[in-house]
Amino acid sequence: MSVQTLGWFVLLLPLAGAALIALTFKALPQRVHGLIGIAAIGLAFVAAVLMFFALQDRGEEERQVVSVAWDYANTMGVDAQLAILIDPLSVLMCLVVTGVSTLIHVYSFSYMGGDRGYTRFFSYLNFFVFSMLLLVLAANFFLLIVGWAFVGAASYMLISFWYRRTTATKAGIKAFVINVAGDVGLVLGAYFIFKGTGTLDFLKNFELVGEAFTENQPELVAGCILLLVGAFAKSAQVPFHTWLPDAMEGPTPVSSLIHAATMVTAGVYLIARLHPLFEHAPDAAMVGSVVGCATLLIAATIGLVVTDLKRVIAYSTMSQIGYMIMAVSSAVYAAGMFHLMTHAFFKALLFMAAGSVISAMGGNQDLDRMGGFRKVMPFTFACMVIGGLALSGIPPFSGFFSKDEILAYMMDRGGVYLVMAILGYVGALMTAFYTFRMIFRAFFGPMSPEAEELSHGHLYHAPEPTNPANGEVEDTEVGFPGPEHHIAERAGGMKIAMGGLAVLAIVGGFLQIPGVTSELHHFLEPTFHDSELFETIEPSATAEWIGLLVGAVIGAVGIFAAWTIYGKGGNAASFQARFRPIHKVFVNKWYFDEAIDFLIVRPAAWLGRFANSTFERIFVNGALVGGSTGAVRALSAAVRGIQSGYLRYYAALLLIGFSGLGAYFLISA
Repeated sequence: MSVQTLGWFVLLLPLAGAALIALTFKALPQRVHGLIGIAAIGLAFVAAVLMFFALQDRGEEERQVVSVAWDYANTMGVDAQLAILIDPLSVLMCLVVTGVSTLIHVYSFSYMGGDRGYTRFFSYLNFFVFSMLLLVLAANFFLLIVGWAFVGAASYMLISFWYRRTTATKAGIKAFVINVAGDVGLVLGAYFIFKGTGTLDFLKNFELVGEAFTENQPELVAGCILLLVGAFAKSAQVPFHTWLPDAMEGPTPVSSLIHAATMVTAGVYLIARLHPLFEHAPDAAMVGSVVGCATLLIAATIGLVVTDLKRVIAYSTMSQIGYMIMAVSSAVYAAGMFHLMTHAFFKALLFMAAGSVISAMGGNQDLDRMGGFRKVMPFTFACMVIGGLALSGIPPFSGFFSKDEILAYMMDRGGVYLVMAILGYVGALMTAFYTFRMIFRAFFGPMSPEAEELSHGHLYHAPEPTNPANGEVEDTEVGFPGPEHHIAERAGGMKIAMGGLAVLAIVGGFLQIPGVTSELHHFLEPTFHDSELFETIEPSATAEWIGLLVGAVIGAVGIFAAWTIYGKGGNAASFQARFRPIHKVFVNKWYFDEAIDFLIVRPAAWLGRFANSTFERIFVNGALVGGSTGAVRALSAAVRGIQSGYLRYYAALLLIGFSGLGAYFLISA
């Protein structure tokens, strides 16, 4: 089977799964729909693996393949095509998206059991994966924008999946609105590029960018910055990040899917895919590097104080994406994509382990009400520790090789990039601290009263929250709430998925061992062969090992600090009191929500009220509507006066008319 055919199979299998589930909504049992969803994504993963080998069989110069399904070139002057681009970068993304998504589907098969929206959930999941694959396989801006929009729509449906819960619907709307703002930036950026090169095709753009634009030409810089706006919104970078923590209102598998392997990595992929444009506009690329660096620090500081289990992991996602954005914007492409891959493994694992805890707690995800779970949930505890060690950059776990490789490459570039690398190490220290703060609070120490009751086999009766708008019982993190919950690890799909990701979190980093293997770097070379910086930015193996070991030591220090304060009964309250002013800033998330409310939401609301109360009343209802109706009434009154019905009046008008015509002809003669 050709690589082109395999590419279309990878793309269309999830769409077929979503359609089949939706069309058989009432005809098949719920569990069958779950199996259909798993099969569709699993087969897509198999096709992606075959596509990888088919691409490897080609020579390096032949590893960029475009497959056109429908060519409507030069329609209204636009050379848009329904075409996919198969190269090492898109194949890597397909492997990550389909591989991790398959495990998330397996996890969801057990986790979502009993939820009244079970069938709808799997249809949404399949559609979301299709949308992400469309985004990463697109061969031109047109198809990229379509996939980008589909991902935003699918994420809205998944985040607000439990639509009976008011907070979930608000979170979905917030994510959708912020991402639409980013979509506008993406479309405008694509227009700026198209205006210069005259084409939407990626490969043609890369060939023409040097001819169409001079380096740092204002139009190119503006276009690339607008593209970055789209990337920042989709990847939850400052200041477009506020939707991400609220997105935790969706089911845990959604968090695992959106915040590990798919949606939030779209911005990283976009910059890597369009790297020739950004290398020709280094000022715009620097904006990406700075924003990524700022995001990784800001998110890490918020993660230090969050007490919601899933939100801690969400802020760690935001921070880790910051590392990736910083890397690919700084032309550290291979390391950035390597971290994208390993992050998908250990972050999905962390979300799944969190979901296991939340499920056992009957939907409760407050760290203050947890503790001592390592005794009653040993498998979940082991998975959480593996994910935490990988996130903290401890050897030999995958994050050790990927995250610290980014910082080693940044240090090799020197200058401002060296400063960013140092700040990256500061972020790594905070990451290790808050990750194990979360683990120690959830799995060590005494149990909370609720957890103690559940661990002894007593039934904990969870309240059924109602929606004040309609009085309906709301959904909870464990689906439609039953009256009783019991602490226990759920077997089946959940354990299988967590076990698979745990293995990947351990061995995934072995693809790139400094001085030993550099498989991913070599694999990606055909995609970045046109980059002047791809080969020149490459520190020695010794320099890389120094960077990796420095990161490992910093991670160990962060873990030890967390153990001192939270693990062995330290006084966390006095520690927080010592940093109360800055602690308040972190708790309030640097006041970004308040700033956005003051600068954007309130002015927009005022403008809406003004338009409704003043502009519409005076201009629309008054001048426009009232004036036009008044003019019509005046005209009708004048015409009505002429049409009096008196014969002598009509005769006089006729005489006046003939007299006027006679005078006109006499004067003309």
